[in-house]
Amino acid sequence: MHLTRFTDYSLRVLMYLADAGDERTTIAEIAARFSVSRNHLMKVVQELSRLGYVCAIRGKHGGLSLKRAPESIRLGALIQDTEHSLALVECSVDEDNCHLSPACRFNSIASEALQAFLKSLDNYTLADLMVPDCRTRLREMKRINVHVE
Repeated sequence: MHLTRFTDYSLRVLMYLADAGDERTTIAEIAARFSVSRNHLMKVVQELSRLGYVCAIRGKHGGLSLKRAPESIRLGALIQDTEHSLALVECSVDEDNCHLSPACRFNSIASEALQAFLKSLDNYTLADLMVPDCRTRLREMKRINVHVE
C-alpha cells in the first residue's frame, strides 16, 4: 500500500498547524516551507476544511488554523478521509475484471488486513506525531528566510 501525495500533504499541513497553535498561517507560507505546489496545497486545505480538520478564514487578518485539537485527530480516520481509494486489490473495485473473484478469498483477506492497518493507525493521533524533535524541525523551517507571497 502506498499513501498518496494528497494524504502526505494533509499530514504536513496538519502538523504545521498543530505546531502553530493559535497562530494563523497561510497556504503560501506552508507551501514555501515544504517546497510544494501552492495550487496543490490549496486543494488539500480546501478538503481539510470541508472535512472539519482546518479552519480557513479569508481576508487581511485571515489564515489557517486547526479546527480540532491534535489529540482528537486520529491518523486512521484522517487517512480514510484523505485517500480516494483504499482498495488493496483491483477486484475489490471491479469484481467483473477477475475470473477468480467468485472463488478467491484474497479480496476478503486484504480487506481484513486493511481494517487492521487503519485500526492500528487509529491508536495514534496528530498529537502523537508532534514529538519535540518534530516541533524543533518545524520551527527551524519557519526561521528559514523564504519569500512568501
